[in-house]
Amino acid sequence: MANNNNNIIMFPFMAQGHIIPFLSLSLRLEQKGYQITFINTPLNIFNLRRTLPPSSSIRLVEIPFDSTEHGLPPHTENTDSLPPNQIFDLLVASTALEPAFRNVLKSLVEAGTPPRCVVADFFFGWSAAVSHEFNIFHVIFSGSGGFGLACYFSAWINLSHKNSESGEFTLPDFPEAGKLQVTQLTPSLVAATGLDPWSEFQKKNLPAWAEADGFLFNTVEKLDRVGLSYFRRKFRRPVWSIGPINLSLPGSPPVNKNGGLGTEKWLHFLNSKPAASVLYISFGSQNTITASQMMQLAKALDKSNISFIWVVRPPLGFDINAEFKAEEWLPENFIEQMERENKGVIVEKWAPQIEILSHKSVGGFMTHCGWNSVLESLSRGVPLLGWPMAAEQFYNAKMMVEIVGVCVEVARGVSFDVRSEDLREKIEEVMSENGKGKEMRKKAFDIKLMIEEATRDEDGFRGSSVEALEDFLQAPLLIKKKNNS
Repeated sequence: MANNNNNIIMFPFMAQGHIIPFLSLSLRLEQKGYQITFINTPLNIFNLRRTLPPSSSIRLVEIPFDSTEHGLPPHTENTDSLPPNQIFDLLVASTALEPAFRNVLKSLVEAGTPPRCVVADFFFGWSAAVSHEFNIFHVIFSGSGGFGLACYFSAWINLSHKNSESGEFTLPDFPEAGKLQVTQLTPSLVAATGLDPWSEFQKKNLPAWAEADGFLFNTVEKLDRVGLSYFRRKFRRPVWSIGPINLSLPGSPPVNKNGGLGTEKWLHFLNSKPAASVLYISFGSQNTITASQMMQLAKALDKSNISFIWVVRPPLGFDINAEFKAEEWLPENFIEQMERENKGVIVEKWAPQIEILSHKSVGGFMTHCGWNSVLESLSRGVPLLGWPMAAEQFYNAKMMVEIVGVCVEVARGVSFDVRSEDLREKIEEVMSENGKGKEMRKKAFDIKLMIEEATRDEDGFRGSSVEALEDFLQAPLLIKKKNNS
């Protein structure tokens, strides 16, 4: 490959849930021989520098950003360091990165090394027009699935829920999604009028997606056909499904960090259990449930006949990274009793999710339905108990329940009152050896095989995700050749 056509620009929004998929894709492309230029604000670049493996030659480029100029606290350049009510302020502030981004592209072009393409975040719709100023191929990359992002786009563009008196509505340009409920929308979307600040941002951002030359998704073609077809129909642009991208990065916490779940402890517990008999419970690193929901879930686990590993964090309203106070948030002596009976293991803050899901004793995963967790579970053939809480998680859960058939939704959000008896019934339904549980496990296993096929690249066979990545990488050259002919 010629040097001046070998450089790919990566430009994610300033949130870990966005940066990590971009970095994972960067590492994969670097392995294929591409030079990666990863652009972000100074503090995010500083943190990335510590995360990259020593062998990586990814070029990290800072673009200036002063949070105080945008009404944000000093040194806040990532959603992780902001309370939920200020995340929108960071989103609006990110539009100020446009001049610096333009300067990076300009300097590369003037140096005679124009990049092969720009891979940008879906919150940076404006980056397409800037890339095209320099005749640079531009794609939008989503770490989430096609179905979830299609629902997100359509719901914001149409605001269809505003016409619903029953709390139920359909998306006029995405009828395949079926009926949605207002309870599946984020608070900002529920409150949207078309004239509020969130709507104003989306009115600029979302139509700008039409300027992109294509879309990349961390998903599998056969699994996500309904969502991907929406983008192909809506934008008449190439859509490449290149997932699952491995999101296990260097710099992940060691197994014995935070609560001391040493390998021996969880492995010994799982090894002592029959196949597909243990429920794994984790709501991701950024989500937690309320104190009353936590208490009801603990009671459900106590009354059920199911073994479990549960990753806990302080409930809503408390510092999610603070010490977990079991005596306040769980039934009396719950942890001791579960461990004494060899029925359950409680883990604070973090657990080796992929390793746990890969163990033959795990038969179900109660999850917030973040897309990465969904893919990790399905790639191990493990069915889901969905408890979506934010962003497109509600749509992911809907897809897994209604289209894929590998999930039972147990609750919705953190304002949802749960009863221990209802939770117990759903847990036992999914974990049962017969009936629905057996059927879901069969479907999940079929999807595991589907994912393995999509990512296979050996003996002359290239799966759909491998093929899609190659097609994407050749697209800028084909467009250039066509324009020059």
